[in-house]
Amino acid sequence: MLQTDQSKGFAARFPAIAADASLMRALTGIALSVDLECGQNICHEGDLCSHLALVTRGSARVFKLAESGREITLYRVEPGECCILTASCMLSGRTFPASATVESDLNAILIPGSQVIRWMSDFETWRRFLWDLLAGRLGDVISLVEEVAFRRMDQRLGEYLASYALNQGPVLQTTHQQIAAELGTSREVVSRMLKDFEQRRLLRLSRGRIELGNPEALRNIGAQCD
Repeated sequence: MLQTDQSKGFAARFPAIAADASLMRALTGIALSVDLECGQNICHEGDLCSHLALVTRGSARVFKLAESGREITLYRVEPGECCILTASCMLSGRTFPASATVESDLNAILIPGSQVIRWMSDFETWRRFLWDLLAGRLGDVISLVEEVAFRRMDQRLGEYLASYALNQGPVLQTTHQQIAAELGTSREVVSRMLKDFEQRRLLRLSRGRIELGNPEALRNIGAQCD
């Protein structure tokens, strides 16, 4: 059962759910708060999903892992969201088709799977919340498929770096392997392309660190046509 301060924090992140007094009473009575540390595994492909986590702080990364060991990020679960793949597995009775890990220290409110299913018929607010999130995630995954299928890797890497520079700043502290996992390619491919970008004076490389140059120049790589 949620404490008063936890309920207030949840309401701030999930205003649509909190606005439904009946749903909020039902949630408060059975939900549990959980804290997970960065790097902690949440679930693996093939796992059964017993609870749905509504994230109030931090983030989780949902990704697909190939037999070769290569990864690709499908989407992230941020505050005010839940993992729609988890919800769909509960509703369909199927196992989780991907993997998920904590990307930054996370707090979430856990809802038992039985309630997730029951609330679909009991509360229109809950149905609308899940369907709206599903529609958004479906659009994200379709965009990802288009990126992988129809754009060159140098275009995707240039766009990825340009977006980071514009949103987070000119210094990206990460590894080539982590970038490869984001884009669904190999570390060797990322390293080769970053070296080429460096030779073109678009960025500077050092261990675990990339100093990004002009974001527009990086984005223009992604604007090139085959």
